[in-house]
This record gives sequence, C-alpha cells and structure tokens, in this order.
Amino acid sequence: MDTFSVLKVLFVLSFPPASLAVAVVLALVLVLLGWRRTARAVVALGIAHTLVLSFQPVGDALIRSLEDKAREAERQAPACCYAAIVVLGGGISPASPPDQPLPDLTDSADRMWQAARLYRRGLAPKIIVSGGSFLAEHGGPPTTEAEAMRVFLLDLGVPTEAIVDEPKALNTVENIRNVRAMVGDGLVALVTSAYHMPRALQIAAQAGLNVGAFPTDYQATPSARLPWDNWLPSVDGLGSSIQALKEIVALNLDFRRASPVR
Repeated sequence: MDTFSVLKVLFVLSFPPASLAVAVVLALVLVLLGWRRTARAVVALGIAHTLVLSFQPVGDALIRSLEDKAREAERQAPACCYAAIVVLGGGISPASPPDQPLPDLTDSADRMWQAARLYRRGLAPKIIVSGGSFLAEHGGPPTTEAEAMRVFLLDLGVPTEAIVDEPKALNTVENIRNVRAMVGDGLVALVTSAYHMPRALQIAAQAGLNVGAFPTDYQATPSARLPWDNWLPSVDGLGSSIQALKEIVALNLDFRRASPVR
C-alpha cells in the first residue's frame, strides 16, 4: 500500500462514522482488560465527537474559514492573459460499466461548469482537465477522470480542440505538478471548489505554478436551508465538517511537496 492510500485510510478512521466504530472496538478491548470506566469514557467521546460534527453550523463555520480565503484569493486574481483554465479533479467519477455506463457527477461538479463559463467568457483559449483514476491504478476500469471531464465539457458546448487532458494525477500535488510541466511559467486560471482552493494555492506556490484563483462550489450557505435544518444534527452537517477538517488538516500537516519543474 502506498503512502497516499495509507493517509486516506488513517483519515477515514479518524473521523465519523469510522471513528465511532473505532471507539466502540477500543472500548470492548478496555472492558476485556477490566478498565470499564475508561471504556465508557471512550464511547462517550466517540458519540460526542460524532454529534458535535453533525450540526450544520459547525460544518458551516469550518467550511467558511476556507471559503473566505478563496474569496480573497479570487479578488486578487489577474483579470486577463491566461494561457489556460485548469480544472482540478474531484467533480466527476469515470464511467465503470456495466454498473455505471456513463461518468457520474459528484457534489463538486460545479468545477466543470465554472470552467466552461470562463472559457465562453474568453478568459483563456483552452481548458486543461487534470485527473487520473485511483481505481485504474488498482485493477479497476481504465477510464480516467480527465476523460470523464472531457465528455461533460463537450456536452456543455466546449469544442474538443480546446480541451487538453492530463490523465495521470491521483491527488492535488500531482495535479499541480503535472500541469506545471505542461504550461511552464504561463499564467493559468485555477478552478476548484472554494473549500479546496487554499490548499491548491499553497501547493501551486510550492511548485512554482503561476495561478489566478477562480473558486466555485461554495457550501457554507445557511440562508439556502430551512431554519430548523441549521440546528438539527444531520448527515449533511457531518459531511461538511469532515470535508472541511480534511482540508484544514492537509493544509497544515501535509508535508508532501510539489517540487518546481524546471
């Protein structure tokens, strides 16, 4: 198992619902060792951890801390002269026939819509779609996320000659490094979800990729929900909290580096 896979597994185990299962298993072990009071405390902490992160205001606050940085970066982005629009992977999953005969849009599909809108606006003459396939690397279907993004952009009316595939990257570090090798010192319009933009910009700076930020897919939107949905624990609230914490942890503790390409 490679480092990327290990990191993903460790992160999954650190947050609900997996962390609650880990707490229960650990509590059972403690009971067998005769440490019943400690076991009860571990289960209580696991339940509290899950419950607190399930409240939508908690998720909103965590997500907004990232999205505010993305808004500021967008205000500072140059207005013109981009060599390409770069769409980072994560907005679509490749086809996996026969179960999934067509690519499937994810919650971050706004990334591709944003890219198509920027292209139609004349911001840049081409769109680079960056994304490989983790499943293909482990014996799954051979299609890549870049291929799936191309299909969707074509359906949005972007001409095929304006779309350039980068089909190798399996994570943001590789996205940025591979794009840097393609465009050199050219200025690119970076498109990704707002919560993901701060980390993408940090990696781009490390790699020497010259970017302007064009975030999309804003998720801290309490005004778009019914009032009581903002104060009841929910799967959506839990998802927002975990997504934000994933980015915050990676932003501060991910020591992988996208080395500059010369």
